[in-house]
Amino acid sequence: MGKVKGGKNFYGEVLGILLLETRFPRLPGDVGNATSYDFPVRFKVVKGASLKNVVLETDETLVNKFIEAAKELEVEGVRAITTSCGFLVLFQDEIARAVRIPVFTSSLLMVPLVHKMTAGRVGIVTANSRNITRKHLDKAGIDTNKIPIAIAGLENKEEFSKWILHDSPEMDAEKVEMEVVEVTEDLITKYDDIKAVVFECHNLSPFSHAVQERLSIPIFDFITFANFVYNAVVKRRFIGYF
Repeated sequence: MGKVKGGKNFYGEVLGILLLETRFPRLPGDVGNATSYDFPVRFKVVKGASLKNVVLETDETLVNKFIEAAKELEVEGVRAITTSCGFLVLFQDEIARAVRIPVFTSSLLMVPLVHKMTAGRVGIVTANSRNITRKHLDKAGIDTNKIPIAIAGLENKEEFSKWILHDSPEMDAEKVEMEVVEVTEDLITKYDDIKAVVFECHNLSPFSHAVQERLSIPIFDFITFANFVYNAVVKRRFIGYF
């Protein structure tokens, strides 16, 4: 193996994840469940960052807390940093400038690429369509004059709203799954030119399989993005024949 460089107490945690302070259950596939990943991750809770002041009230004064936490993760040795909520795209530029490793705050950052890949309208399923603003889209590089999108929110769905938006310590996973499928199906029924769907909410990946099984459409979720970044920062050596 040759010479290696040390200096830290522990090694091998590739992705650093900045979490909101929450109490809701996180299923396998959720951004905040360690079993969602095929590689080591490191979680860090950003104190004072809640669903209320990130999703419902958009408190941009939190940016310094996220920058501080991101710097801590970088020192601790992660190779890339993300967050647990797509609405934190508002802080994308500031956090990325503050560290020397890749930062992807939101699944919304995939939308321009997905549009390029499909040359069609991109459906976006979000936790709260009422609070996703032009600024969120601009920060994600989504120019709606060039990238056709359609947005549907889950804020009016009883079980999802209770689970995520009201931070319930209990949930009915089957009901949430049905709600996610229903909202996505309604969206692509309304816009028949949608060629792919991006899940803004980083808690929706557990339901991607059910949506795709029902609707037969490409689903780009948070785990899609995490695996993409992981494969950029941890390259494997190819072994084979030629």
